Amino acid sequence: MPAVTSRRALFGASLLAALCIAVPAQAQAPRNHATLAMVAEPQTLDPMASTADLVGTIMQHVYETLYTFDAKWNVVPMLAESMPKVSADGKTYAIALRRGVMLHSGRELTADDVVASLQRWMAQSPRGKALGNVVDSLVAKGPQAIEIVLKEPYAPLLSQLALPSGMAAIMAKESIASPLKDFVGTGPYRFKERKPDQYVLLTRFEQYSARKEPANGYGGKREALIEELRFVPVPNASTRVEGSLAGQYDFADLLPTEALPRLEKAVGKTVPVMTPAFGFPYLVFNTKEGVAASQAVRQAIQVALGEGEMLAAGFGDTRFFVAEGNHFPKGSPFYSTAGTEQYNQRNAPKAKEAAAKAGYKGEPIRVLTSRQYDFHYNMALLMAEQLKRAGFKVELNVVDWATLVQRRNDAKLWDIYVTHSGQFPEPMLSPPQLGDGAPGWWDTPAKKAALQAFNTASDPAKRGALWGKVQEVVYTEVPYVNVGKFNGLSAKSPALDNYQPATWPYFWNAKIK
Repeated sequence: MPAVTSRRALFGASLLAALCIAVPAQAQAPRNHATLAMVAEPQTLDPMASTADLVGTIMQHVYETLYTFDAKWNVVPMLAESMPKVSADGKTYAIALRRGVMLHSGRELTADDVVASLQRWMAQSPRGKALGNVVDSLVAKGPQAIEIVLKEPYAPLLSQLALPSGMAAIMAKESIASPLKDFVGTGPYRFKERKPDQYVLLTRFEQYSARKEPANGYGGKREALIEELRFVPVPNASTRVEGSLAGQYDFADLLPTEALPRLEKAVGKTVPVMTPAFGFPYLVFNTKEGVAASQAVRQAIQVALGEGEMLAAGFGDTRFFVAEGNHFPKGSPFYSTAGTEQYNQRNAPKAKEAAAKAGYKGEPIRVLTSRQYDFHYNMALLMAEQLKRAGFKVELNVVDWATLVQRRNDAKLWDIYVTHSGQFPEPMLSPPQLGDGAPGWWDTPAKKAALQAFNTASDPAKRGALWGKVQEVVYTEVPYVNVGKFNGLSAKSPALDNYQPATWPYFWNAKIK
């Protein structure tokens, strides 16, 4: 979600710049702007070009999607007028658009904008590309309707169109370019200015066309009650904590769990925000090049890992994590124990023996991680020790998050990278490795067969059982390792009212008291 996607590295100049522009949240009255401390500088503002959570968090205020999620992760319409009309064979989706929706350029949104946007998404976004493989045609049906015809039924279609990460963002067709230079969407906020390493500034869109339904998660009525949103990169997690305690920020994203006691004691200065079932950390393997391209080596590494220890290193407080091998929690239709005997083995002698049989000869395992997410870095440190105990040579490459996102696209530069994702109700939403072309480049006959059966089944009960087959393939082929589940910690100022905890924080419907 970074699913997630996505965050922490200290750069003196950028940090000073971020602090200089941070407006004290309680020092000015009256005011109607919010200063929001994010974990990093976004590597792009193109919502299709990256699955990083940070990009989705910011740009979901500017761009909207045909569908979105309510508070219970049900798909609900956003720019679409209603849920689609689906043909009996599950291949044709007729989608009517809401009328009177205004683009930031001042004209009304049309079906041509939607078609052009989705075509760009299917050409550029990893998630869009995966969907594009099953799309037979995408056409406008008059000025306010589109039709999507699939080659075969694809159950995750609407969830894919709803996700803020790697977003199927609807934009003005005349703004479409590569790279994207003009950010013209339909959202409650419009893009005003970006100063790299200082801020991204969004302002209220006065002509915004809100839905009529009550606000519900990401769905329903959106109102830009705060006039300006200033997203500030503050890569150092400790600085985000201290800034929250000092009242410098209206919101500070993803704070280290050990900060909770201090935040709880700072009554009147800041309010801790727990986001339950926030997501899962995971390790992505380079299946294309290098030492991890060997499935047998990946299996040996999996034997060496102690995910429970890694979670404890990453989060400390047991209120913040759960160590379990099932990718989806009990109660989910996708709960399965298939393959979980491979989880949390922490067996160094067995791993060493398996590595020798796999032909491992002491090549360095290059682990790519960042300190912008404290838990990524702390888990990577412990993982390195676990692998060393099993006889692996480990090379830890610590970079800022934007550099990691760039480097993970080059198969020659890494063997494992550390990331996380939101915990979503639809398995195909995350991690991106379940799609095609994401860094890691997992592409095998077993994957294709398991996902083909899973994605073409429309009966939810059957899909639940079929997910167990996918999970088993993941444990066998080890394209990634799901480390466990965690809750997120952020903080807000007492002045920020009606903020609703969310995987991708959003600030429409919130206000400054």
